[in-house]
Amino acid sequence: MCRDNQTMVTEFFLTGFQNTHKFRIVLFCIIFLVYMCIFLGNLVIILLVLLNNRLHCPMYLFISNLSLADLIITTSIVPNMLCIIWLEGSSISFAGCLSQLYVFAAVGIAECLLLTSMSYDRYLAICKPLHYSSIMSFKQHVYLVIFSWACAVILPAITISLISVLDFCGSNTIDHFFCDLVPLLELSCSDTSAVEFEIFAQTIPVLIFSFIYIIGTYINIFLVILKIFSTTGRQKTFSTCSSHLTVVSMYYGTMIILYATPNRRQSLKVNKTLSLLYSVATPLLNPIIYSLRNQEIRKSLFVFKKIA
Repeated sequence: MCRDNQTMVTEFFLTGFQNTHKFRIVLFCIIFLVYMCIFLGNLVIILLVLLNNRLHCPMYLFISNLSLADLIITTSIVPNMLCIIWLEGSSISFAGCLSQLYVFAAVGIAECLLLTSMSYDRYLAICKPLHYSSIMSFKQHVYLVIFSWACAVILPAITISLISVLDFCGSNTIDHFFCDLVPLLELSCSDTSAVEFEIFAQTIPVLIFSFIYIIGTYINIFLVILKIFSTTGRQKTFSTCSSHLTVVSMYYGTMIILYATPNRRQSLKVNKTLSLLYSVATPLLNPIIYSLRNQEIRKSLFVFKKIA
């Protein structure tokens, strides 16, 4: 509980990127251009999958859902980040802070489960090709997508409900460009152990188990690829999952580095950098990776340009 001489916090002040006054205009322009590229790039991927019947298969439908997740997370963070850069800090209401945190957590869970579903799809396509059509049917794909987004909607709601009843008093300054979990809990004058335990309980099945499952599927995929005698055949088979493997490496690499940070003070600094990579760099690179490494998407993009 807050002491009597402390005022309850009703809004937070986001400091953003400190000591950037001299080049804030340049930083603003760069982030704005990157956001426009993210928005257009992921929107093109979604439209290509929706409009091209040849792309109406599980792998590309999973990709379109990843693009949707990227659009959601960047739109929830980057516009406010631009305001913070321009004004050198900005206030956000308590409800707005929790809403931003909810969206960030929800998209993180959705991407984690979608990437896991994609690894299962690639495992079936390469290791069990004769049974692929019967196992990974359109109905099964819909179930996996619905399950991913349902978990993304429900699980963060539990966390946010626990945070909403915490007391925040004293300082209201968050050293970040959005309402991230760790710096927000740092400001609470309540016992946050229940929130931390609940987050830990979610992390094990959602992040750790899914990562172990993805590693297991790719071990089986690599073993099958090694059994292919033709070099061309091995390269062609591996190319069908190289884009997914690249995105998985980027996503889990960021998460592992974040949680492997040795001390809290350093983790707050690393958290800001990795959050920037996760919310800006990764959504920018994802459509590039899929468009450059996927022949069907390149063909569809070429047709789309001709029609336009």
